[in-house]
Amino acid sequence: MLQQEQPEDFVIATGRQESVRRFIELAASELGWGGIDWQGEGLQETGTRADTGAVVVRIDPRYFRPAEVDTLLDDPSRAKEKLGWTPTTTLEELVAEMVAVDRDDAKKEAYLKRKGFQVVGSMENPPTNPAVVAAGHKPG
Repeated sequence: MLQQEQPEDFVIATGRQESVRRFIELAASELGWGGIDWQGEGLQETGTRADTGAVVVRIDPRYFRPAEVDTLLDDPSRAKEKLGWTPTTTLEELVAEMVAVDRDDAKKEAYLKRKGFQVVGSMENPPTNPAVVAAGHKPG
């Protein structure tokens, strides 16, 4: 993008409209959770694993924006026209790749912990690792 004769900003997007909820549902499916059951709305909305009933999604009030628009859809046509760029990865493929990487990272972290190492930047959510908590992340 910066190598253009005249540097410009480009929208890199699929042109497909998706929701955070759909992203979560795809990840849950990839993890074999049998889906997500949604309850409540706004700050009280939660998502529970369909297979165990464990709450895995909560709304963090720090990031909740009640006046947010319901949907956003970007137009990548300029990137295609000027750069010849088109998306080659679907949302489903992206989620599968992200889950696979996170699974691998979690396995490595679990191994290190079993061997007695302290893991900073833990994948735990909420983190209980004292170094992560001391760095400013507050559990809960």
